[in-house]
Amino acid sequence: MKIKVRVSHEEDTKYAFLICKKIEESAKIRGTGIAKKDPEYIKLIIIHGNAVIAFCDGKLAGFSYLETFQNEEFVVNSGLIVFPEFRKQGLAKIIKFEIFKLSRKKFPNSKIFSITTSNPVIKINTKLGFKPVSFSELTHSEEFWKGCQSCANFDILARNQKKMCLCTGLLYNPNTDNNKKKDKNYLSTGDKIVLAYSGGLDTSYCLKYLIQEKYEVHTVIINTGGFKKDELDQIEKRALSIGSQSHKTIDAIEEYYQNCIKYLIFGNILKNNTYPLSASSERIFQAIKIAQYATYIQAKAIAHGSTGAGNDQIRFDIAFQIICPEKITLSPIREMKVSRKEEIEYLKNKGVFICWDQAKYSINKGIWGTSIGGKETLTSDHDFPEEAYPTKLKRKKSENLELEFEKGELVSVNQEKGKATKNIIKIEEIASEFAIGRGIHIGDTILGIKGRIAFEAPAAIIIIKAHHLLEKHILTKWQLYWKEQLSNWYGMLLHEAQYLDPVMRDIEKFLKSTQERLTGTVDIILYPYRFHLVGIKSKFDLMTSSNMAAQYGEMNYAWTAEDVKGFTKIFGNQMKMYHNLKKKKND
Repeated sequence: MKIKVRVSHEEDTKYAFLICKKIEESAKIRGTGIAKKDPEYIKLIIIHGNAVIAFCDGKLAGFSYLETFQNEEFVVNSGLIVFPEFRKQGLAKIIKFEIFKLSRKKFPNSKIFSITTSNPVIKINTKLGFKPVSFSELTHSEEFWKGCQSCANFDILARNQKKMCLCTGLLYNPNTDNNKKKDKNYLSTGDKIVLAYSGGLDTSYCLKYLIQEKYEVHTVIINTGGFKKDELDQIEKRALSIGSQSHKTIDAIEEYYQNCIKYLIFGNILKNNTYPLSASSERIFQAIKIAQYATYIQAKAIAHGSTGAGNDQIRFDIAFQIICPEKITLSPIREMKVSRKEEIEYLKNKGVFICWDQAKYSINKGIWGTSIGGKETLTSDHDFPEEAYPTKLKRKKSENLELEFEKGELVSVNQEKGKATKNIIKIEEIASEFAIGRGIHIGDTILGIKGRIAFEAPAAIIIIKAHHLLEKHILTKWQLYWKEQLSNWYGMLLHEAQYLDPVMRDIEKFLKSTQERLTGTVDIILYPYRFHLVGIKSKFDLMTSSNMAAQYGEMNYAWTAEDVKGFTKIFGNQMKMYHNLKKKKND
């Protein structure tokens, strides 16, 4: 069952008569409570956004509203109703929490009160910080108490001069020390929020929604490669046009390389021997920089556009909780379970007209590769179409490529020296024209479900394969073996949002130590859709060592035939003992 609880708006006035009817029916069944409400009054409350309305699988399921008294000194949460067919789903608790949150947001300095005969409601309110009080501590407004006249128990209230009735009075005072501490977990009108903004549908929806909720929203994009200057300028223009108070572009390409990509190369890391962790490795660095920026501009909250079904929400949330735990984390699409179609309709209704519905595929491009999602990746049997890949085949004639490494780092391409990040971009530009580095990855998400994505990462795949070939010539057997074990763990932990765990720094030290002699060149031939590793040249190549007195499969000068016989006799000793004992047992 899909539950959605949101703040009311003008279109919800069509539900006013039904809501009033349900409130009246519920009151009659209970024999207590407010028996009748005027639909026209409820319509006004709905129009002013002073109510929350609940839906289950698209059907109206519940309602609650707020009113203010004594010049907003008091706010009352009233009219909580869950339609009978939707009860026992925990919906009352969700509605109560949302109307309380709305009250705190719109009237942060007001006392909030409720009167009820419902024990479950009393328990929910108590958890929110309400305290049972006498009626004398509630509003003295005659308007409020007039509303009780339609209650079946009004005569009890009148006989006691409004000092007591069958209802319990509950009061939330924001000025108590305990509630001041709790208020750090709630946002109020005008609070500053930093939104991780990519310029796509999800983050544009979040931007408009948070602005409509009357927050002060500042957008930021962390460039970890893949964006051209005009694209970044366009993203900034879009953010400001939607209503962002400010927009910041932070370049993190070099930091991303030094703190992550370098170790992905050292470890020859391909998730499930397929995927170079393009998007998943970027997210943690984007999250770190966003958290730092939010702290710098003193934002109260950080928002991101993740849905509830992917890995990125975990990566963002964990980083924010560690780096700036005092800040509130928001993810409107996840929290409200908004569909892509609903996002598009919302933006259209708010005057944001961009051709979101024409984009069939979601594309995430970075310096370490591009991941692509579409209808085919939601299946297990459909291939990914040629036209869906961002880069197209342009070159059909083969071409030679030479990569040079020093201590494991890429220092030149085709004998032209340059920074590692520049070299990665250069390989991307050359190899993408051959449509190299494409693939479809199926893997296990952090949430325990299978995920399928398409990707193209020509630079990452070529560099990793070339680096691995160089290692196989230079490192010892046991270095290669243990490197592979720890590299697999490094990739797994990075993918599963564990980058900030200190064990990652320990593995990085090991990986770096294995690169001390990893210097040499690798020759490659590029073809359409594939490449061929020709060979390597290195002064540390163990195949050409001056101490090497034998060649595999050829003549040797370092040992005799008798040496080999003695070696194999000892080397197979334990296996021979095992099989001799097994033979005796069978006899």
